Amino acid sequence: MLPFPGMIETVIERFPVRTALIDGTPCSIRPLEAGDEAAFRDFHAVIPDREQLYIKSRIKDGSLFREWMADSTRGEHLPLVAYIDGRLAATGSLHQRLGGWKRHIGKVHFLTHPDYRGLGLIDRLLDEIVELARHCGLTRLESELNGERASAIESLAAVGFRELVRLPDYIQDMRAQPHDYVLMGMDLIASYENLGAGD
Repeated sequence: MLPFPGMIETVIERFPVRTALIDGTPCSIRPLEAGDEAAFRDFHAVIPDREQLYIKSRIKDGSLFREWMADSTRGEHLPLVAYIDGRLAATGSLHQRLGGWKRHIGKVHFLTHPDYRGLGLIDRLLDEIVELARHCGLTRLESELNGERASAIESLAAVGFRELVRLPDYIQDMRAQPHDYVLMGMDLIASYENLGAGD
């Protein structure tokens, strides 16, 4: 088992990370906090349903936020948020299985507010998530998407993910419309000090 707590706290101390997007817009990235709940709900209210297919918990009733915040030790969920001018512009999260034969594989989810797309925001978030995953001792990352999310697939490819599986019309959205299922994957070189973690 390769838990987040302990190993990653020193890495989290460097947040918030302040960066600039493609057009020079300043952006701040940090872990999700309890005070983000209202912004979190407002953010997901404008995300199209087809982009939320892989979020297993409900969003509008607050259960996803509560699930993530209940994991105070960051043992399974490590969500990041990106703010621009005080507005939640994107979320990215790293999820780890605490046991079993896929415990070395982290799962990555991310969404961008429609008003902030095309600015390289997801690229910045993915850089942070990949770095966190390396410090956790994870050796692989995966991300599930529907085939229409072309820009998201491009962003994943830009940081080293490759397409592992594509199944035409394999999944359905809330309106029972079919979509391609895409599984992207990336091999990691874990941080040297964490290679033996969990032995």
